[in-house]
Amino acid sequence: MRATLRWAHSDLRTHRGEALFLVLATAGIVASLLLATALFGYATNPWQRVFTQSHGAHVWLHTDSAADTDRLAALDGVDEVAGPYPTAATTVSARGSRASVELRATAERPSVGRPPLVSGQWLDPAAPDGVVLESRLARALLVQPGDTLDVPGTARELTVVGLADSAEPRYRPGEQPGLVWALPSAVPDPGGQVIGLRLTDPGDTSYVVQRAVTVLGAGAIGEVSTWQQARAEAQGDNRLLGQVLGLFGLGALAAAGFAVHGAIGTRISGHLRDLSVLKAIGFTPGQVVRVFLLQHLAYALLGAVSAAALAEVLGSRIPGRLGDAVGVWQGLPGHTVALIVVPAGAVLFIGVTTGLAAWRAGRVPPVPVPRPAATAGGRLSGVARRALGVRVPPALVLGWHKAFTRRPRSLATVARLTLPLLLIVVAVSAWTTLDRFHSRPEQVGLPTTLSVRADAGPGEQGVRALLEDDPQVAAAYPGVETAALVPGQTATIALRGLGTHEEPYPYTLAEGRPARGADEAVAGQGLLDLLDVRVGDWVRMTVGDQPQILHIVGRSIEPENAGRVISTSLDTLRANDPGLRPTLYELRLKPGADPARVAERLTAAGHGRLDVHAVTNPADGLSPLRAVVAGLIAVLALIGLIELLTTIGGTVREGERDLLALKAVGLSPRQITAVTVTATGLTALAAVLAATALGLPLARWLIDAQGRSSGIGAGIAQGPSALLVVLLGAAAVLCAAALAAVPAARSARRRLADTLSAVA
Repeated sequence: MRATLRWAHSDLRTHRGEALFLVLATAGIVASLLLATALFGYATNPWQRVFTQSHGAHVWLHTDSAADTDRLAALDGVDEVAGPYPTAATTVSARGSRASVELRATAERPSVGRPPLVSGQWLDPAAPDGVVLESRLARALLVQPGDTLDVPGTARELTVVGLADSAEPRYRPGEQPGLVWALPSAVPDPGGQVIGLRLTDPGDTSYVVQRAVTVLGAGAIGEVSTWQQARAEAQGDNRLLGQVLGLFGLGALAAAGFAVHGAIGTRISGHLRDLSVLKAIGFTPGQVVRVFLLQHLAYALLGAVSAAALAEVLGSRIPGRLGDAVGVWQGLPGHTVALIVVPAGAVLFIGVTTGLAAWRAGRVPPVPVPRPAATAGGRLSGVARRALGVRVPPALVLGWHKAFTRRPRSLATVARLTLPLLLIVVAVSAWTTLDRFHSRPEQVGLPTTLSVRADAGPGEQGVRALLEDDPQVAAAYPGVETAALVPGQTATIALRGLGTHEEPYPYTLAEGRPARGADEAVAGQGLLDLLDVRVGDWVRMTVGDQPQILHIVGRSIEPENAGRVISTSLDTLRANDPGLRPTLYELRLKPGADPARVAERLTAAGHGRLDVHAVTNPADGLSPLRAVVAGLIAVLALIGLIELLTTIGGTVREGERDLLALKAVGLSPRQITAVTVTATGLTALAAVLAATALGLPLARWLIDAQGRSSGIGAGIAQGPSALLVVLLGAAAVLCAAALAAVPAARSARRRLADTLSAVA
């Protein structure tokens, strides 16, 4: 055992740089996997915690005031009922910010869907104008208990007495109204009602919704929301971040395992005599294997333990969402298990790949086998000989020959170096796709910048004229958005009518053509998946008592409402309902316009009758992904560097046997150095070309697959520019050549006695 430790210590002193890189790479990989685990837990747990604490309803039905909702309690599968609660849609403002809200009247705190208080107190009959706000809405309005809310157009004031969490769909400006609980006296003129259903089996949600719509009648239903929609919306960007970290963490782990396997294999080839000596002095094959296995397991264990310790101690202090995720994850029941299993799994994987390579070391015979005078395939090809005859530089010809003459080994080396480079190409593609959302939003379904909702008062022409009078507004598209029941009456979707036939709304199409004719529409991927339809099909939906039949002629990229949106022109909807008036206006600004200043001017010009807000960009919630991608690129670069150093070491060792021959034919030490540098550079170039050829289509497929699963749809992927790809490839090749220059020059200037000893 003592001899084993001494040999391992001697080997560590010889390969300190490689050991350091392996420890750092393992630490980065384990940290990525732990952060991915934290984000997955954070994505699911907060909503689940609120749903459990509130004894939440699985289905919420918004109906008209005349609907007989008492019959819903007798439906099969319904365990408990919340409400019905009278509701009124209105707008509130505080500190200059406005928000559309749903006032929900309740005389007492509900038993089903019971909102857990965050701060303040519940409604008190002694304060008839007191309200409790959903916490996300309160953050948007910057209010706390004790603040007052104005109701534009009236003299009413509401006093905030408490803030509460809710497991229902969260507030989204311009899309989903915020939830405000109030006493019945504060909702004197309700426009509808809402009832919640808690089910005995959550898996029967679609069936229960269908039965409820049948009992009440489609005309009585305004909107249906389910627990699956609320959960998916709450998980949102956090789950995507976890998927990115997990995917790249596993890819980096595989790359690190292959890099370790290649490094051990190369070192075994270069130390056959040393291994034979160990066998001759009494080392058993098992002891030789254990030397390599324990040595690399120690490196991996050090990196994994360091990453786990840093994640546990400093993880919650990371700024932004990552730190919040780690803080929540540390309080979950499975935190300790994950903190042990993830690093242990990474160390085990590296141990398996190490063991496979170390097994070869155990098979080295005690008596060194003489090296063949010429390796298989070592003769110059006819093309190489002709190239030398036409005065192609010998370093280029011999470097090409050295890099690719032994095809199995050359292909394995290129493949190991390709994997981290391929993952870097995918990471850079993810970065450029995020940039596309910010720099060219019109290409990813965001052709407008501001959304405006007008209170009752000025007519359509007056509002549109006011908006288009602003010098930085290029176009104002009138429209409406309403909930529609899908065929089968199991869910509601968003039906939008934007623009007119004369001024059509500029939808971003990924498939098909724009909706120009009567009854033509474009739909998001989420809607196509929900209804199991394709472009070219006709779909029927119900808005109140009115059926609406539309022909889907295109698929649009829809970042909103998980893609469950079907869009047509306002004129098409007016053909079915001539009295329809626009309730919102989408504004396309001129290049260089400042959305914040335009919104401020329009709000002032509307004298409190306009609700102006910026269109939500889904990439805004993914800002932590940039730091994640940068960190992953650094980890992958470390792994690539380990593989590159292994390649250089193997090339230099194999070149020692050719050193005498190269000197004999008249090559100078500088030319011999150039042969090794060229061989290394060409190997790196082959890996770069393979990584680019495979990485770009793989990145597009992965990003579009994520787009399809989220409902946005395929067509959002944006690969890096050709210039960036060339720069990355050139940097990899130049780095490889620079790293090879020093050991190659040192080998080319070795003494004759050392060269003879190496060849012997």
